[in-house]
Amino acid sequence: MILFLPNCSFLSEVSRALEIAAALRARGVEVAFGSRGGRYGHLIESAGLSVAPLEPAVTPQTEADFLAAILSMGPRSSRDFYRDDELRAAVDAEVDLIRRVGADLVVTGFTLSAYLSTRLAGVPLATDHGGSFVPPVLAHMLCPVAVNPPDPSLAKLPHRVQRWMANRAPGFIHGPVDQLNRHARERGVEPLPSMLGLLCGDLTLVTELPDVLGLAADDLESWRPRWPLRVRRGTTFRYTGPLYARLDLPVPQDVEAFLQTDAPVVYVALTSVSEALLRRVVASAQRTGHRVLVAGGEGLVDDLADDRTLVTGTLPSHEVMPRVAAAVIMGGQGSTQTAMASGTPFVGLPYHGEQELNIAVAERLGAAVRMSPEAAGSTELTEAIARLASDPAFAVAASEVSRRYAGVDGGALAADAIVDYLSTGRPHRSPVSA
Repeated sequence: MILFLPNCSFLSEVSRALEIAAALRARGVEVAFGSRGGRYGHLIESAGLSVAPLEPAVTPQTEADFLAAILSMGPRSSRDFYRDDELRAAVDAEVDLIRRVGADLVVTGFTLSAYLSTRLAGVPLATDHGGSFVPPVLAHMLCPVAVNPPDPSLAKLPHRVQRWMANRAPGFIHGPVDQLNRHARERGVEPLPSMLGLLCGDLTLVTELPDVLGLAADDLESWRPRWPLRVRRGTTFRYTGPLYARLDLPVPQDVEAFLQTDAPVVYVALTSVSEALLRRVVASAQRTGHRVLVAGGEGLVDDLADDRTLVTGTLPSHEVMPRVAAAVIMGGQGSTQTAMASGTPFVGLPYHGEQELNIAVAERLGAAVRMSPEAAGSTELTEAIARLASDPAFAVAASEVSRRYAGVDGGALAADAIVDYLSTGRPHRSPVSA
């Protein structure tokens, strides 16, 4: 039995869980889902899967607080992801569900309480939310100099120093795990050594291809921790290929009609961002003179719609991306890989190191432009979008990346990694009294 505990406040986490779960079920493996709720939780039931409700249920306020904590992760500041009573209750509910369904392994996508509940229940944890931003990749110095550094003063340092910090500083950042570690000590389980611990599980699924990322499989999978890039004991890494949303949703009729044109369309697909940022990005896209399709903006920026701009809700991006000239995304692994698999050049506006790396991979391959979110609303962003939509070199490079992804089933490879992990044995971990 594999139990999924996705963070349903994020589309990417839900979509990855659904892909892996479908592949496991195709292999005859029993799966179950548990969730405290969230704006994208309904997609699990829409896929024909039942979800065990967990307490305490998330609210718009706790979702906003969690997102604010993510955005605060940095070398000098961080916020707790939960209220203390909320975290205790969430861990207890997860432990109860793990034991009730008889889970052999838990898969999570940034449900951070699972780092405690799985240790308490004595079952291994598999993670997919770190993407390529994991210690073996940082050990090989693959993370780029940030266009949006966590501290603006870092941009004044020499590039070689900035690059060293981009790849080593995460190992020194402890603020984001302080709350989890307080509770870990309280309950007698192993703490997380640094922020990097939030991106790794006992089985860490690295959702990229070696030749795209630029790191051989042996170098990733044989890596051993070395200060300052430390992880929990027993952490393993496995390449499983691109893993992105293929939502079983229809393309709405108005979107279908909007896309049926020879004129270039710019696709703005930003999730988990402020309304103010979304408005500025849409304004930059509109100034290109191209048609603009805004996904996830319904109810937020409806007033920006006009005869050349369509504002809509959540879309099946894997169906839309191949039909647009360029996209603007934040740079999470899901949206980045959707664009790359679709052969669509894009502008990425990274908030943090993981997104910086995702976009930089596509940028190195000639399929993307990386810019700070501070560029939103600027003429520089308008010019970058226009260049992507008109310069055939970007389209050619994006098509080449798409060719590399063709035929790779990341969900199936992730399922194989989980089955292999369970079948080949793992260090026994005794449960701890809750």
